[in-house]
Amino acid sequence: MLQQWIDESRRIVFFGGAGVSTESGIPDFRSVDGLYHQKYDWPPETILSRTFFDRKPEEFFRFYREKMLPLTAEPNAAHRKLAELEAAGRMTGVVTQNIDGLHTKAGSRAVFELHGSVWRNHCMHCGRAYGPEYIRDSEGVPKCETCGGVIKPDVVLYEEGLDNDVVAGAVHAIRSADLMIVAGTSLTVYPAAGLLRYFRGKHLVLINRDATPFDSDADLVIHDKVGQVLGAIAVNPLPGAEA
Repeated sequence: MLQQWIDESRRIVFFGGAGVSTESGIPDFRSVDGLYHQKYDWPPETILSRTFFDRKPEEFFRFYREKMLPLTAEPNAAHRKLAELEAAGRMTGVVTQNIDGLHTKAGSRAVFELHGSVWRNHCMHCGRAYGPEYIRDSEGVPKCETCGGVIKPDVVLYEEGLDNDVVAGAVHAIRSADLMIVAGTSLTVYPAAGLLRYFRGKHLVLINRDATPFDSDADLVIHDKVGQVLGAIAVNPLPGAEA
């Protein structure tokens, strides 16, 4: 069924969460083995808040370097298949809650990173850009080499709003889609999960290990690993699409 719908579609949008990257060795947040079930001096939700970042930046960056910088992770079958679908002219957008940059690393170009990316960092004072390696290799609170300001990862922390331009791009892609594939997400994190309400296409597919609040709204629900499901999909290019 999924293969047939993909073959019939010209505007596929993918919406993914942490479960898309677990097969690349990156832990998710809410599963039994996820970050939210590990023990720290503060809950991860607290550490990853803007208030905590401002008040205890050294503790924030200690956690961030240990748990949020998987720079050696490689795209898995799901990331690669989505990039192939885009190159074939069928995938018009990847909307992701992940900050690991693996969709871009796999070759996808129309990527809407709702929660930002660890690969982008900027000085909060002068705006100078830094790569993630600078954050990883620094000690304590990373400071700008130009002005001495604090360098902040371009990731959306709790208490911060989503980027309006990214949200607008994601909404446009979802509204224009004829097939929407949602995978690796509990669909409990808002406002990101609320973007599903903009879909008006033919088929909604959910691929997730566990049940979600949107299962009853989907045309097809698959409880399996995202990489295994998408990895088995054949990509048939549209006429005139990039080879």
